[in-house]
Amino acid sequence: MPLTSPAFAPGPYRFVNREFLIITYRTDPEKLRKWVPEPLDIDMDNPIVRYEFIRMPDSTGFGDYTESGQVIPVAYAGRKGGYTHSMYLDDFAAISGGRELWGFPKKLARPTLSVESDTLVGELHYGKVLVANATMGYKHLEMDHGLAKAAIEAPGFLLKIVPHVDGTARILELVEYRCEDVLIKGAWTGPVGLNLFSHALARVNDLPVLEILSGVHIVADLTLGLGEVVHDYLAPVQR
Repeated sequence: MPLTSPAFAPGPYRFVNREFLIITYRTDPEKLRKWVPEPLDIDMDNPIVRYEFIRMPDSTGFGDYTESGQVIPVAYAGRKGGYTHSMYLDDFAAISGGRELWGFPKKLARPTLSVESDTLVGELHYGKVLVANATMGYKHLEMDHGLAKAAIEAPGFLLKIVPHVDGTARILELVEYRCEDVLIKGAWTGPVGLNLFSHALARVNDLPVLEILSGVHIVADLTLGLGEVVHDYLAPVQR
């Protein structure tokens, strides 16, 4: 981080009217195992991925932006949560803050989430190339707010990598974080669709869609907690 010109404001980071479109799908178990670092555990008999579009019109310090990516259900030390595999967004401050503080795998791209007539539509473009698109019937069935709150409050896991000046890893850590002070303003389910496309630098299709299982649409206020290091891959091995 530059001494005189940090790229983002200090926290805490509060999000107001944060809007989620989350589609859960089944993928190839061997490909899933390839991308999830130990000591995180996945259910090889139920290889699941959550593809997300998140609209953030009002966030402390980061402003107004949208992101999209993949979260993999995992377990660590008996705690069930989600490992963030990929994230694409359109805000430099949020990219820098997400990478430097937490270790979110954020890259610059052009995601959108909007309502078109009776359909909630998410699209991810990397440059001018369409990488992912998702659709959901707009507010078809109300979802239990308790279930929506529990989903958002579940722990998240990240692989934080900071390189040394010679390119080797100077920091290599597993970070756990949580969303706090969650207020659900609306939650719905309905019919959903999802398409992922091959791209050399935005490889969301490395975890292909084999079967779509469900979709949810949630609007909430929340605070993004800073988290803690739960595993240091570079720590000396205790003998």
